[in-house]
Amino acid sequence: MYIISRYAADLPATESLTEATAMPSHAHTPMAINRFRSEPPAALRESLDDAWESYAAAVTEAGLPLPRHPEFTVALRRVWACSDFVSTACIRDPSLLQGLLSSGDLLADRPAGDYERRLGDALQGVDEETRLGEVLRDFRRREMVRIAWRDLAGWDALDPVLADLSALADACIAGALARLCEWSARQYAVLLTKYSPELIVLGMGKLGAGELNFSSDVDLIFAHPGTEPPWLKGELSAEEFYTRLGRQLIQVLDQATERGFVFRVDMRLRPYGDSGPLVPGFDAMADYYQLQGREWERYAMIKARPVAGPPRAAAELMALLKPFVYRRYLDFGAFDSLRNLKEQIAQEVERRQMRDNIKLGPGGIREIEFIAQAFQLVRGGRQVLLQQRGVLAVLDALAVLGHLPEKVCSQLADAYIFLRRVENRLQSFADQQVHELPEDELGRVRLAYAMDFADWEAFARVLGEHRRTVQEHFNEVFASPETRAVQAGKDKVPDLAGVWTRMHDTGKAAAALTRSGYEDAQEILRWLEGFHKGPAVRFLGEQGRQRLDQLMPMLLEEAATQSHPDQALKSIGALLEAITGRTTYLSLLVENPPALSQLVRLCSSSSWVADQLTQHPILLDELLDPRSLYKPLDKAGLEKVLEIRLNGIAEEDLEQQMDRLRQFQQAAMLHVAATDIVSQRPVAAIANHLTDIAEVVLERVLKLAWDHLVRRYGPPGYRLRGRQQAHFAILGYGKLGGYELG
Repeated sequence: MYIISRYAADLPATESLTEATAMPSHAHTPMAINRFRSEPPAALRESLDDAWESYAAAVTEAGLPLPRHPEFTVALRRVWACSDFVSTACIRDPSLLQGLLSSGDLLADRPAGDYERRLGDALQGVDEETRLGEVLRDFRRREMVRIAWRDLAGWDALDPVLADLSALADACIAGALARLCEWSARQYAVLLTKYSPELIVLGMGKLGAGELNFSSDVDLIFAHPGTEPPWLKGELSAEEFYTRLGRQLIQVLDQATERGFVFRVDMRLRPYGDSGPLVPGFDAMADYYQLQGREWERYAMIKARPVAGPPRAAAELMALLKPFVYRRYLDFGAFDSLRNLKEQIAQEVERRQMRDNIKLGPGGIREIEFIAQAFQLVRGGRQVLLQQRGVLAVLDALAVLGHLPEKVCSQLADAYIFLRRVENRLQSFADQQVHELPEDELGRVRLAYAMDFADWEAFARVLGEHRRTVQEHFNEVFASPETRAVQAGKDKVPDLAGVWTRMHDTGKAAAALTRSGYEDAQEILRWLEGFHKGPAVRFLGEQGRQRLDQLMPMLLEEAATQSHPDQALKSIGALLEAITGRTTYLSLLVENPPALSQLVRLCSSSSWVADQLTQHPILLDELLDPRSLYKPLDKAGLEKVLEIRLNGIAEEDLEQQMDRLRQFQQAAMLHVAATDIVSQRPVAAIANHLTDIAEVVLERVLKLAWDHLVRRYGPPGYRLRGRQQAHFAILGYGKLGGYELG
């Protein structure tokens, strides 16, 4: 961090910035130690000196002092060399930099401050829309200069920069809405303390995640509770009133004037896009997402965050939307949907020759976001730790939960930080929404310098390494089932695909089954025909039929690898009947061939396992990782897993706690059964595992019951030399007491 202890002293307007910032040879400041980072390349110095002369002239004309402290002016050279936006803003308004310095807002050792409070002070006395827009634009320019300065000078890391940009947008949106609501209510002689317009503004994308980049659009969705405000008195419907209010807000923020804009506003993520109502009611939104919401809208809604509007109504809206985003079952169909979405993006990138686009191009920011959010869509409903908006926080959670190796998450996080820094430096140059790497020599020199590299070649080498790493991990996570089969060395058997889809006549189908190892091909064909004609298949929707058509050839191939293929295939018949109508389980098996392999292996060896999976298909998730499937946890490990499963459930939600307990017990039992089938462990070892499961469950049940009753009735006690705490014990008898559970 660089501390500015003093500044002042007028400089002659003719003195160059190089001369003004010359530092004594004995100086030992962070800037002096790393000279290549502080001294701009020769290619940038001419325009830098021109900017300084213009600034010095403007400052002199305004009667203000020039900042001259060495540490600050060295930082100034770096910042102005990297950002025309900052230098131009300082030249056009010489008091801007003076104000940032005198207020201490630019100093590294002081907090950035409260945007909402600052803007509230600036808006005091503002009483009409034109003036509101002017104050917002001036405020935004001042704060963007401060944020860009601290970022480019190296005074702030990425996290506070993104947080500042997001907080600035929040304050501008909320401040503008508050004024517009006040003026709208005043038309109806309404006091805001009694009746207040309830327009809810959801921030989407990077704004919602608190990760806004320097010159980003703000993606917004508006909504209102749907009730008719009593003070409208029939003059307008609720939708008409809130639509007018929403349009006013967009105009105040988005309209380009001589002062620029506040934030560009994009409303296309709302239900039905541009053709939908600008401000739908809560019920209409809930109906839309429940009946028509698409996978990409779930992806977008992960980052939704209320940024303006009454907190109570905002919380109500988020509660309505949560079931659409985070489903209580594992939704592996999300991988296929995001894979298709990424393919569409890749085609557009190729068509528009955008391979140097650091956001959408190969190994870019979007691929890291896809990796993180795919796991959120699949598992977020059951694992609260994944219900976060920030990409880095989700990557940390994926490592903690073991869904991705810690090294992979670390590499993705490093790449994300690097790419987001590149993005901010591209955009802070001219306050434009740019994601393309520069092609001109001067632009490359500037970007390399802004990223602390000696030259473009050194920068491009590190950038390329990050992008290759991201692309490798993305391809691994989103590899199609066919790709995984090829990578695993499994040759496809096209004839078996034809057996299921009825592309072959009976003779050819029977021959294909026999060649694959089935003992009674005719019986297998009759079994498949019966399954085809059964109600589970007949009433499948289009998506479910596609998934089943992918799964069945894989299942036929996998069963053929068992010692008794006919028995192996039929052993999961009841399970197939149970899951065929539930596309998410078909997707799980299609997307995870190893899980399908474990399923066939275990079901063909144990009717108990087959019955358990048929009754509780949610247990299919336990087949995903063979490393943990065949390693039952000890008691401490079981307690840790149970704690994670119960994490995030409200204390008073006893029903959901009981559901999670049942799922935990069933999963733990499946692990023990799988281990017994595969490794034939001694009976005593299996009994010990089963007893550990029972004890962990009993201990947690006792705690939940105790806490529930204490919250309701208070703690129990008895009189013995004063009031003392009563206790409760559980004694195990029989097989439980003797560590002999079966």
